[in-house]
Amino acid sequence: MELYLNIGILTLSVVALWLGAVWIVDPAPKIARKIGISDLVVGLTIIAFGTSAPEFAVTITAAVKQQANISVGNIVGSNIFNLGFILGGVALLRTIKTSRKIVYREGSILIAISILLLFFLRDYNLSLAEGIFLLSSLVVYLAYLFIHKDTLEEEIPTGEFRWYHIIQLIVGLVVVVIGGHYLVDSATFLARAAGLSDWAIAVTVVAAGTSAPEFATSLVAAIKGRHGISAGNLIGSDLFNIMGVLGLAAILRPLHVSQDAPLDIFLMVLLVITVVVFMRTGWKVSRTEGAILIVVNLIRWIFTLKQ
Repeated sequence: MELYLNIGILTLSVVALWLGAVWIVDPAPKIARKIGISDLVVGLTIIAFGTSAPEFAVTITAAVKQQANISVGNIVGSNIFNLGFILGGVALLRTIKTSRKIVYREGSILIAISILLLFFLRDYNLSLAEGIFLLSSLVVYLAYLFIHKDTLEEEIPTGEFRWYHIIQLIVGLVVVVIGGHYLVDSATFLARAAGLSDWAIAVTVVAAGTSAPEFATSLVAAIKGRHGISAGNLIGSDLFNIMGVLGLAAILRPLHVSQDAPLDIFLMVLLVITVVVFMRTGWKVSRTEGAILIVVNLIRWIFTLKQ
């Protein structure tokens, strides 16, 4: 009975994370435009933060509960899921066009910060000092975006601001936090019941659940032909996940992970490099490249769940 109850809680938690993130993503750009933030800052910060809200809720909750494998595994798994299943799946449906700015600037930063995370976790521990460095890197990155005030090559359709958008944003944040709390509890129970490690369940099931908003946002953007938003949302979310979410989690409580962690993080680094190369070739991610990303990630999932 307890098993079925936790399956139900896990399912409802994923739904709550999805709905909460939608309520965050929809009003956030309208509020940002109201206070005069540029298109690029909206795309790479507000939307990226909104779709990363589930990862934030789950990772911070797990860190506070001293469940470091769930905390770190969720971020690593989500980043792999974003660039593998989501970017690959969206590209399979419709070729995604990229740009020089997304490839050379955001792509290079994501490669560098992913390699840095692998280096930090060489001793299976993400310390307070390393967390401070990651979070500080995010602050510097955001400051750069605000100072340069670049604009996206595509305009983000936001609609007109209304007062209730602020309430919608707050409600969305509350729903995401609550959903993240119950997702961690139910996922941990199911992992142990199935004989899986916390790390394995975090980089697969939990990661897929918390990546739901990125999937919805990128798919809709690609269908509407807004390729910059589709790819930029995923790159921006991955940057937020590592620098912001993991950085803050390590500051709240140093994270000690299992010996399975470095391999998955190494695979994440390889995937990031592969995706950036794909984005550069012809300035697009083709259907063939999308299929390759999906197959690679299916193999990675199977391997992880058999560990």
